[in-house]
Amino acid sequence: MAIWNKLRSELDRAGRVAQGALDEGKLRLEIFRARQLVDRAAQSLGYAVYRARTGSEGPDEAAIARLVDAVREREGELTTLEERMRDIGGRPPSREDADPGAPDRTEGAAPSAPGDAVSDAPATPDATAPGGTPPAP
Repeated sequence: MAIWNKLRSELDRAGRVAQGALDEGKLRLEIFRARQLVDRAAQSLGYAVYRARTGSEGPDEAAIARLVDAVREREGELTTLEERMRDIGGRPPSREDADPGAPDRTEGAAPSAPGDAVSDAPATPDATAPGGTPPAP
């Protein structure tokens, strides 16, 4: 009978681990979607500001205030989800986990404009090995 109790306890433990993994996966998906909402809200705000600055009419302060509030609300939701992820012991997915080609947007940093590209080229000509490839670390 002891073997059945041991088997049952191991199956229960495996079930809890699997359920935890499923819950973490769902939370990661929610975080990814929340980041998309933040990005869309920020993009809408950027377009509104751009139209206000380049158009002949002045900025619609009510619309801009509404968009700022939307960005703030979405960021609050994202922060809450990331805190839940930390509370369950996982690390919140980074931007690189979701999209390796996505630009890094840290708090307070403005997204780069198309003309603000930073070169990934080596700083000095001797930083590359013969043949144009970087030296192995």
